[in-house]
Amino acid sequence: MTVAPRVALITGAGQGLGATVALRLAGEGVAIAVNDLVPERAEKSAAAVVAAGGRAVAVPGDITDPATVTRIVDDVRDRLGPIAILINNAGIPAGGVTLAPFADTSPADWEAMIGLNIYGVLHCTHAVIGQMTELGWGRIITVTSDSARTGEARMAVYAASKAAGASLMRSLSKELGRDGITCNTLSLGTIVPAELAGTERMLAHAKRYPLRRLGTYDNVASAVAWLVSDDGGWTTGQTIPINGGYSTS
Repeated sequence: MTVAPRVALITGAGQGLGATVALRLAGEGVAIAVNDLVPERAEKSAAAVVAAGGRAVAVPGDITDPATVTRIVDDVRDRLGPIAILINNAGIPAGGVTLAPFADTSPADWEAMIGLNIYGVLHCTHAVIGQMTELGWGRIITVTSDSARTGEARMAVYAASKAAGASLMRSLSKELGRDGITCNTLSLGTIVPAELAGTERMLAHAKRYPLRRLGTYDNVASAVAWLVSDDGGWTTGQTIPINGGYSTS
C-alpha cells in the first residue's frame, strides 16, 4: 500500500484502538494529531509515535464542543499542516454502556452517547472538510459498531447513535467525491487488546464468531491503513464490517 505523507487527526487516540491506529499510520509516513479528552493520554500516545520515529502532536479536548473542535483543527494546521485524514474513532465503547431495555431508559441516559457518537462526529467532520477541499484530497473514516448494522437488544440508543455516523458517511460520500474526498465506515465486532484475546472469558465469547477468535486493534488498523492509501482510493460510501463473520448481512 502507498500512503502519502499527509496529516491525520485521530479522535480518541490516547489509548486502545486509536493509539494503535496512530502508530500504524505514523509508520506509513503520516503525521499524527492525537486527540483525547484526557490530556495525559493524548501526550503519552503522541510521545509513543515520536519514540517510534514518527511525527505527532497532542491536541486534547472535548469534541462534543464545537468551539473546542475548531481550536483543535486550527492548532493541527498550524503545527503540522492541513488535515487530509480524519479518523472519527472517539466513542463510548459497547462495554461502557449499561444494558437496559429502551423502555427503562430516559433522556438523561442517552445524552452521553448522542453527544459523543453523533455530535462529536458531526463537529469534527464539519471542521475538516474545508481543508480537504482545498487539498483536493481527503479521507474520512468513522468507526462504528456492528450493533449499528444489525441491532442489539438492550443497547438501542447506543446502536442508533453509532448508526448515525455510518449514515453521515454515506451521504457525504455523494457530496464530497467530486473534491477527491472518500468517506467510509468501519463496523466493528468485538475488538480486544491482543494480550486479552487468549483469556478464558474472551475465548468463551469468541465461540459466537465463525472464526473462533475476537478481533484485535491491529485488524482494524490494517483496514484504516488500506482505506487511506492510494489502493483504497476508489472505495467510498461503504460500511465495511470487521467482525470475524459475526454478522453477514
